[in-house]
Order: sequence, then structure tokens, then C-alpha cells
Amino acid sequence: MCELFGISAKKDTRCDELLKEFFSHGTIHPHGWGIAYCRDKKIEIKKEAVASHKSTMLKTRLQSPVYSDLLLAHIRLATKGNIEYNNTHPFIRRDASKRSWALIHNGTIFESDVLTVYTRRQIGTTDSERILYHLIEKMNNKIKQKGDELSEKERSQVVEELMREISNENKTNLIISDGELLYAHMNYKDSLYQKQKEGAVVLSTKPLDDDDWRALELNTLLVYKHGELFYTGEKHEFEYIDDPEKMKYLYLDFAAM
Repeated sequence: MCELFGISAKKDTRCDELLKEFFSHGTIHPHGWGIAYCRDKKIEIKKEAVASHKSTMLKTRLQSPVYSDLLLAHIRLATKGNIEYNNTHPFIRRDASKRSWALIHNGTIFESDVLTVYTRRQIGTTDSERILYHLIEKMNNKIKQKGDELSEKERSQVVEELMREISNENKTNLIISDGELLYAHMNYKDSLYQKQKEGAVVLSTKPLDDDDWRALELNTLLVYKHGELFYTGEKHEFEYIDDPEKMKYLYLDFAAM
């Protein structure tokens, strides 16, 4: 459906070669590309509803070295939502503490009443964007209850709660950043990998080089800070299993766009 990329590192780490390999997969995920540069609660987004291998903007950017200590990237194969800028990942929103959040998703939401309410509020039309709306609402409720900004552990617990809430019957491979932490979740077996090297952790839907890539722990939120594992959530039971009948109707919807 889509592919995800993320990096969390102790210091700025060069990642343009990995990004070039990642974005070369746009030949089979041609419906848009995006990058989120994350630093100090602030997130800058660059994206287009254009195949990554055809993008002049992206080609120009990758001609120079790319250094980052926290970055997300996405290439899209659309299954829900038209092929347009507002449906291109990453999605970004701010919570009540003025912290920016970016989200990228590889999967589909088939069943989730808690997300339906955001259909009329969102800018685009994807189920992925609705996940971010719900996350921000949950964050804002916790901020209001506390009367102050949430700690790193508290933010991790809210994201973990979200994953448990929306993963039943849905594919929720997600990478999220709040400008400081990198949150990763996989509930479809062997569809998100990580490698750790030189003070950094790199995540990708598919291994991008010959290094030692290992699948993430299934059904478990993992949170990284400066390239190190900071928080491990409690494993839930909602593994996503392919359902040909669901996918048939999904692709019929897409064909009707």
C-alpha cells in the first residue's frame, strides 16, 4: 500500500543515500511522496502528490547531502482518498501545548467508530489523517487533565493507548514524531524493519541496504529518543491478517475515484 521510513539519532546523521534508495520505490508506489524534518517540537513538511522518482523537487533536494537526527519519509500507493496534496503523507497537526506532530501510515482503517467523527473536520479524505486528528484530541484531553505539558513517558502512553484502540481489524503500521521522539508500531507481520548503526536507529518498510535489518516487534509500540529505545509498550493482541474480501471492496472504492 505505502512505504515508511524513519530515523532517530544522537546527532545529525547523513541519510541521503538511504533516502535515494527508499524513494526509488516510487515506481511501485506512485501516488505521492513526503518528508518531515523534525527538531525541537517543530516539524517542517515537504511533499507532493507526484511519484517520487518523477519529482524534480525531490531530485534537487537529494543532490545535496541530507543530515538529520529525526526524520520521517513516506511514499504512497493510494487505497483511500484521491491522489492530491491534502492526501499525501506526512500529516501534521499541533496539540494544545503547541507541540507539532507528524504521522505516516502504511495500512488501512476498515473498522473504527472513534475515527469516523473526524471525516468532516479533516483537510483531506484519508483514514490516515483521521488517526492524527484522534491522537491530537487524546493528547489535548491529557494536557487539560494535567494542566501542563505532558512528559515524554506520558506522551508515549497516550500513543500506546491509541494503538490499542484502533488496531483491532485494522492495519496500523505507523511512524509518528512529536519533534523529539520517534514512535513506531507494526501489527502486520514482517512489514516494518529496523537497523541500528553508529548511534542511530533507521526504520523502513523494506530493508534498504545489506546491513542487518530486523523486523520490529509485532503489536508493540516502540519509542526512540536520540537513536536509543526509550519506551516499550505492552504487547496487544490485534495482529492484522489479510482479508481478501475486505481488500476487494477497498479496491473497488479506489477504482471508482
